[in-house]
Amino acid sequence: MPPAQRDPKVVVLGGGSWGTTVASICARRGPTLQWVRAEETAADINNNHRNSRYLGDDTALPESLRATTDFSEAANCADVIVMGVPSHGFRGVLTELARELRPWVPVVSLVKGLEQGTNLRMSEIVDEVLPGHPAGILAGPNIAREVADGYAAAAVLAMPDQHLAANLANLFRTKRFRTYTTDDVCGVEMAGALKNVYAIAVGMGYSLGIGENTRAMVMARAVAEMSKLGVALGGSRDTFAGLAGMGDLIVTCTSQRSRNRHVGEQLGSGKPLSEIIASMNQVAEGVKAASVIMEFADKYGIPMPIAREVDAVINHGSSVEQAYHGLIAEKPGHEVHGSGF
Repeated sequence: MPPAQRDPKVVVLGGGSWGTTVASICARRGPTLQWVRAEETAADINNNHRNSRYLGDDTALPESLRATTDFSEAANCADVIVMGVPSHGFRGVLTELARELRPWVPVVSLVKGLEQGTNLRMSEIVDEVLPGHPAGILAGPNIAREVADGYAAAAVLAMPDQHLAANLANLFRTKRFRTYTTDDVCGVEMAGALKNVYAIAVGMGYSLGIGENTRAMVMARAVAEMSKLGVALGGSRDTFAGLAGMGDLIVTCTSQRSRNRHVGEQLGSGKPLSEIIASMNQVAEGVKAASVIMEFADKYGIPMPIAREVDAVINHGSSVEQAYHGLIAEKPGHEVHGSGF
């Protein structure tokens, strides 16, 4: 008989709400270690089976989940790395990881953003900093608190190698959390970054008191913009109609727990962006992504009027009212092949 294989050790880097939630999913499937920066967070996870700072006191974590602040311990025992750090800290953590991680360990990103300055997707950063390590992303309509509390949800795991993706997907599955697979890493990463910008647009609309029909119109046209840019970058159009595209867009635009929608609403109430960001204890990736998306749009010659108006509000002093007036001024054309809103 062949020797029994041991369960792979999953190491989740990051102590935020989604990183902790994914760690709790993996801990129900096999040995899981979560690296966090704060001693109090590690103690909360280990002793109270809570991450009160990010998930509240009522969300229980499995007793099998263990946390550490020792980065070397986490790096050296990992069979699979899950990156739950924000985009602005992603490269730095990977650089530290490169000193200690064994070869060929897969790296799964949870980040729905792009690196400012380079405009790189997270898997592209992995390829630069950790060459030879398979890189992918887990994404979908996943409000962390709901998933942690056991509500049914789904995500898609994108890896270039579908055999590897199928094996890794088992680590992220529970009875109530469905994980699908795809090889479209580019499409899933771009969908995750783009939808945050459009959630800010819908949030701005909430502050203006727009109707349900208007919100549906903005979201539907957002999918059109997202898919055009995604395809230009090498993604599949079908991805933008799936969990990482349409699915994640809907929940990020409509959920009251959505950080990016919150930013849009607060902008619409007249608060300056700096004050909004300072009041949040987690990152709203759409704020950083807006200017990057417009750089891509200019590079590939793709009109993206909704993203343009969000960027104008965030980075160029426009108002929420001007943004929606700018969209309504656009002349509608062909739904699929047209260039405007």
